[in-house]
Amino acid sequence: MAISGFGKGKEGSTTSSAGPAAGGFGNLTAFIDQGSEFEGKLSFKDTVRIDGTFSGEISSDNTLIVGESGQITASIRSVCVVISGLVEGDIITSEQIVLHKTAVVNGNLDSPIVIMEEGAQLNGNVKMGKAASRASAPAAPNGGAKGDDASNN
Repeated sequence: MAISGFGKGKEGSTTSSAGPAAGGFGNLTAFIDQGSEFEGKLSFKDTVRIDGTFSGEISSDNTLIVGESGQITASIRSVCVVISGLVEGDIITSEQIVLHKTAVVNGNLDSPIVIMEEGAQLNGNVKMGKAASRASAPAAPNGGAKGDDASNN
């Protein structure tokens, strides 16, 4: 579902080389529009934007953008995730997670950097720092329960 030319200017140059927090995402290679529904495993190397409904698993070597009308029920592994819509599931990134003011996330975040705008809703646990980006799975391999880390406070 790659769409060539997405994210490029009239001369074919990228519209922005700024980082994800500044709004520049490089080449947008796929766009799942509002009203579209997909289920399964989604894997991609460039930037993908979802404004429709997706359920399953998402893995990316770049950036996932969830638009305001996006509704995701999935476990997500990516370099960067930018959310303006609804995500139900755990998110693991190697660089950063950005939650805009309209974001609603019901799941755990595991990322070196988490940016939340005022108004964003997060219902889950957050792990941050360099060790967080090296996590291999959202759940502990020893079968640890979700409430186990409460005793460490």
